[in-house]
Amino acid sequence: MMTQEEEKQLLLKDLCARLPYGLKVKYLYWDEDKGCEYPVPMILDDINSDGYIRFHGDIKEEEGSGYILTYLPYLRPMSSMTEEERKYYNSLSILIADGECEVYEEMDWLNEHHFDYRGLIEKGLAFEAPEGMYNKN
Repeated sequence: MMTQEEEKQLLLKDLCARLPYGLKVKYLYWDEDKGCEYPVPMILDDINSDGYIRFHGDIKEEEGSGYILTYLPYLRPMSSMTEEERKYYNSLSILIADGECEVYEEMDWLNEHHFDYRGLIEKGLAFEAPEGMYNKN
């Protein structure tokens, strides 16, 4: 079992690498009219070494900030990789093995496509992204 500090450090490492790619975090929006809250995906804008993040809404004009362990990311399980994505990912792995490509290119691709290669979903440190959440328009 990880300590809260270990969880925070793992999330810091992971989220910092994903900042350029429009990562979404779960924000609970309070709807005054309905008198209830519901989850709204927010786009991660910034993160500091103390574990505080800033985010903004892609649908509602909301923005906010808070502690890293409160606003967990939406990630795609590795098992959700499409056949096309799997072929491309496997080609990167082959290029790395042949010395034609660097490991960071593989990691950058996984981050850009929001894959959970660290097992954060299983650790309770991320939510499984609903299908289509990260589809490009």
